[in-house]
This record gives sequence, C-alpha cells and structure tokens, in this order.
Amino acid sequence: MNRNYARRYANEFNIFRLIYQSLWCLFIAIPIFWLFYKFEVRGRENLPKGKKFICAANHVSFLDPFLVSVAVIKPIAYMAKKELFENDGPIVRFNMDWLGAFAVNREKLEVSTIKTVKELYKTNWLLGIFPQGGIRRNRTIEKINKGFAVIAKAAKWDIVPISITGCEEYNWIPFKSKVIVQIGEPISCELSQEEIIETWGKKVAQMSGYKYVEPETKNNETTEQKEYADA
Repeated sequence: MNRNYARRYANEFNIFRLIYQSLWCLFIAIPIFWLFYKFEVRGRENLPKGKKFICAANHVSFLDPFLVSVAVIKPIAYMAKKELFENDGPIVRFNMDWLGAFAVNREKLEVSTIKTVKELYKTNWLLGIFPQGGIRRNRTIEKINKGFAVIAKAAKWDIVPISITGCEEYNWIPFKSKVIVQIGEPISCELSQEEIIETWGKKVAQMSGYKYVEPETKNNETTEQKEYADA
C-alpha cells in the first residue's frame, strides 16, 4: 500500500466520490435490501438538522455502511480497519477509497485519524463509526472501543446512535428476513468519554433488543483528548 489511506483531505471528499457512493446505494444496496429483506428505517426525526454529527452503529454485516447511509440519506465517510486497504486486494481497496472510507488503526487511535476528521469539517460529509470494531453477530453490545468518544470530544460533534438488526445472518431468499435500522436521539459530545460510551451502548442495546454488557474497567479521560484536539 503506497498511498496513505489514513490521511485524507477535504478535496478528496468531492462530487465524484459522492456520486460513486450514491450509485452504490441506489443501484446495488437498496435493491438488495428490498429484494432479500423487508427493510425499515425508524427515527429519522432524531437526526440533527444543520450541524455535523457522527453516525455510530453496531456492526453485524458487510452491508452495514450502506444501511446507515441509506437511512441517514447523507454522504458518510466511514472509518475502516487498515487491513482492508492493505490485505484485501486492489478491487476492495479501490471501492473503499471511492466510497469515501479511510483507514484506521483499531489498536491505537492515531493523530492522522483526527486530522482526517477535521478535514471533514470543510465538507458536507458526515463521519461514520462502528464503535465495537469488527462485525459481531452475538446480539450483544460489548467491548466498545473508546476511540469514537475521543473523536467526538476532539471534533465537538454529537453522536447519533444507530442500531441495526436483521442482518446477523445473510439471506438470499426474497423477503424472508426483516432488517430494521433505528436512529436514536443524539448523545452530547459534552459528556465525559465514559458517559458517551455507556450511553451509546445502552441506547443501541435498547433499540436493538440486544444484551448490554458493562465494561470490565472504566475508561478515564486523560491528556489523550487534548493531544488529539491540538493535532
């Protein structure tokens, strides 16, 4: 991987990537949703109007970014694990790039990630995050990474919790399963990191009907937030 897919600039979130993401949603994602699933979006009235925010959803399938984008009806730049850009071949890398995704290190939140988020300030794109990291189909909200809370506080963007249910198992029988994307009320970025993480986990668990598991250790705010704010 010669290109740095973690560091993106405002001019990369341009009309061409917007069109590419829109075409994927309109002509690939939506037909799949309506043909193989009964698709329903709830809670669009909870989306903030006239301000930036972070879309934070649970992660149960590879369809999730498209489900969130279709539900929110806005261009969204998703944080994706760097391995997708490094190891999954040129076709996957091309699509991830043109869909507006950028690479992140799941082990450690890096300054380049915050700089990319700050570039989004200058665009009409939102930020999409899956706080649990990888795909989890155990119907449990647990092991929530604190990075999304650090980003929210550094960027000063509220977080919109989103639950996705029905894609825990892929289905290729028309109309057999129902997929529900539910949008909750925003979580203030003024809360502490610990409060943001707990509130997101409980809201998504409540909306999805999943079990919420309390973290084993509490997350304490440190100088990390200031470091990213100054990036």
